[in-house]
Amino acid sequence: MAASILRSYEEQRDWILSAITAFEPEAHDLAGGFAHLHGLYLAQDVHTAHPLPLWANSAMDGYAVRSLDTLGAPVELEVVGVVPAGSSEDPRLLPGQTVRIMTGAPLPTDADAVVKVEDTNGFDAHRARINVEISAGKNVRMRGEDRDAGALVARAGEQLTAARLSAAAAAGAVRLSVRRSPKVAVLVTGAELKAPGQDLGRGQIPESNSLLISGLLVESGITAATVKHCVDEPETVRQVLAELASTHDAVISTGGVGPGEYDVMRQVLADEPGVQSVRVRLRPGAPQCAGRMQAGAMIFALPGNPVSAAVGFELFARPALRAMQGAAELARPALRSQAVLGWKSPADRLQVLPVVFDENFGCAPAVKASQISHSVGGFGSAQGYALIPQGIERVEPGDSVEVIRLQP
Repeated sequence: MAASILRSYEEQRDWILSAITAFEPEAHDLAGGFAHLHGLYLAQDVHTAHPLPLWANSAMDGYAVRSLDTLGAPVELEVVGVVPAGSSEDPRLLPGQTVRIMTGAPLPTDADAVVKVEDTNGFDAHRARINVEISAGKNVRMRGEDRDAGALVARAGEQLTAARLSAAAAAGAVRLSVRRSPKVAVLVTGAELKAPGQDLGRGQIPESNSLLISGLLVESGITAATVKHCVDEPETVRQVLAELASTHDAVISTGGVGPGEYDVMRQVLADEPGVQSVRVRLRPGAPQCAGRMQAGAMIFALPGNPVSAAVGFELFARPALRAMQGAAELARPALRSQAVLGWKSPADRLQVLPVVFDENFGCAPAVKASQISHSVGGFGSAQGYALIPQGIERVEPGDSVEVIRLQP
């Protein structure tokens, strides 16, 4: 690994993404269910195998009628049958006749409209009093009105949400081509860290980064395959990294990436030619080590301060993990918000400030702008990040700022 390099956020992001290759597509038969596919990314477009709806059907519980028979309503029609949902019956309707019909049931060929039961005297086995005139097509879902056969319902690179899975099933898909979720290890270093609940001596703090990074992975649709804590001893870290890099697609570590003599992660990764030690023009989270390890995995070695680690995950690790899955959109969408309060920003770097939003989507700092990296208490309430570009020394109340939203 070369000596520390100075880069902009965009340069570091692009360098990392240039090392990523999307996983090979895998075909999954839907006969076994959809649950295992939820959250994966499509590797191929999905088109309808048939029109949606497949046939004209009733949008209401009521009576299927010939619309001409409702002229001059109220009128009485002869009830000659019933068509429940799922029925294949197609009863004949002569002038003056109707059938009871349920929501989703196929519309009889001779009918062209449905009168909802609320506009009648209720369900009757023999006679129906129709109280309103209706036009052809009323309360009917026409064949193909949602999508024609062969129409696009989901694109390659889109995530399989509940709605997209439902649409694919309704469209008649029998197999989906997807890319698997990456196998990710979380490695936490730091001699000062103690497990929650342990007694704390002078210089010791509770370890929270394993919860932070594992949680951020879950919120990104990925469950950490392995979570390890490691002492700050170079040979031990080297052995743990070698094991994780050979059995995982990515390793995300926190701590030990600074220039100090005790920053063990940076020292160990110096032996990796595909990994670079970088100082990003970024606050918080300037020191980073990233790249592809010789054993195969991508490494994202993030700072130990929790907010710095979270920012590094959001800006670098999360987009890279999505690129592995073939996601079309790698970053969260950027939105515009109005600053409710003012704050200072370092003019020589990108500021990524945790913020909260008010009812009008105005934003205010969740932590002190001068103390971002370690303010884990205030960070707990953060709903997004304000992105203040280089060259801006202060944000004033009322200024329009770019934000990314983390929570609904």
